[in-house]
Amino acid sequence: MSGDGSRTVRAGRRTVEVHRPDKVLFPGDGGAKEYTKGDLVDYYRSVAPFMLPHLRGRPLMLERHPDGIEGPRFMQKNTPENYPEWITRVELAKEGGTVCHTVCDDTATLLYLADQAALTLHRWLSRVGRVERPDRMVFDLDPSGDTVDFAAVREAAVLLGELLDELKLPSALMTTGSRGLHVVVPVDGHHDFDEVRTFARDVADTLVAGHPDRLTTAARKKERGERLYLDVQRNAYAQTAVVPFTVRAKPGAPVATPLAWSQLDDPGLDARRWTVADAVDQARTDPWAGVMSRGRSLGPARRRLNALRG
Repeated sequence: MSGDGSRTVRAGRRTVEVHRPDKVLFPGDGGAKEYTKGDLVDYYRSVAPFMLPHLRGRPLMLERHPDGIEGPRFMQKNTPENYPEWITRVELAKEGGTVCHTVCDDTATLLYLADQAALTLHRWLSRVGRVERPDRMVFDLDPSGDTVDFAAVREAAVLLGELLDELKLPSALMTTGSRGLHVVVPVDGHHDFDEVRTFARDVADTLVAGHPDRLTTAARKKERGERLYLDVQRNAYAQTAVVPFTVRAKPGAPVATPLAWSQLDDPGLDARRWTVADAVDQARTDPWAGVMSRGRSLGPARRRLNALRG
């Protein structure tokens, strides 16, 4: 620790300065454990080998909490000019102009973003160079009511996983660190966002048709009732989803954590099951082993889905 209340952390060939590492970002209220900025940096340093494959080459939106989770939050798309020159950037089109997104390609960048109190990283579902063609499709299983019935989330995940198996599409499961689960399907990057979103919506509609009392695709909350919302809206240009192993701005510093399908049977499972204290242990089990490297074309799956829908 240097005299000005900062410390330096080595990351590959670079050294990152962490300012005010003792600053509390997650207060220890209501039985939740307290975590400082230094704890956040240490967590991201330890999880970097598992997290970076999900980050490299992807434009980011950063969720920053400079004064911790009880202070103001702001979402950052444009990369500030004062960010180090060695951090990768990509300028992409938006309506009426462009945005210079940050891209996290290495551990040093991840630690720099942690020092900036970027608690949560949200990634595009496509990569630099092919931003119009996603290589991930995401289903967000989002509880509709004020209270989370995680049994309903678990049940929806099982139903969705079974349907994707029937369509012969590989799928991976992740807690969001907030309320629900994400089901992620690797696609081959040959379809544009409209095709991927239309396919995801048709999959969701097929599930809803079989379970209309429990599931819904209604975007308006007032139309959902207590039914679980199958959200496919993230499958669009410039939309984002939380990155595997990112921290959420909730008490106790929960983490969006990949898990194996077999772990759905764990009675202790909920969306905040893992935190910065133990998510690295879960990462070391490699719960998505081999799944993300097998991106599939949606053509054969579309034909199977159409046959199922009659």
